[in-house]
Amino acid sequence: MKTASWILLALAGALTIIGGLVSLSVAFRSPEDQIGPVSLAELVAGRPDLEVALRGRRATAAAYATGFGTLFLAITLGPYRRGDAWAWWTLFVGTLVLAALILLRVPFLGTRLGIATALIQLGVVGLGLALGAGRLRSAPPPI
Repeated sequence: MKTASWILLALAGALTIIGGLVSLSVAFRSPEDQIGPVSLAELVAGRPDLEVALRGRRATAAAYATGFGTLFLAITLGPYRRGDAWAWWTLFVGTLVLAALILLRVPFLGTRLGIATALIQLGVVGLGLALGAGRLRSAPPPI
């Protein structure tokens, strides 16, 4: 179970990094970026400052996703794989906070865009952590 746990978590971290880098590439290079059902070209129509602002926002979000994935993967491959209980809690809380903030799009923005990805990530990480939950029995709770 421990091996399946860290492999699943490592996969989640790696996919988060890849997704962040793909999104970053779209922000920097793609002429066919979509914002919901509307293309970026349609949305900005002759307003280059708006295009730069929207691409900048996407690039910032993508950079944070890549950074989160990198930290997630480093914790998974190091302390978590070694069996440190604090690493389990760190991965759990970090993923829970990320998912909760993404889910706040529904009440605050009235959109479900991005919700499926957050729920899938929460499910995969939850399964990975559940497979490794045995490590918590032998360790004191975090302070």
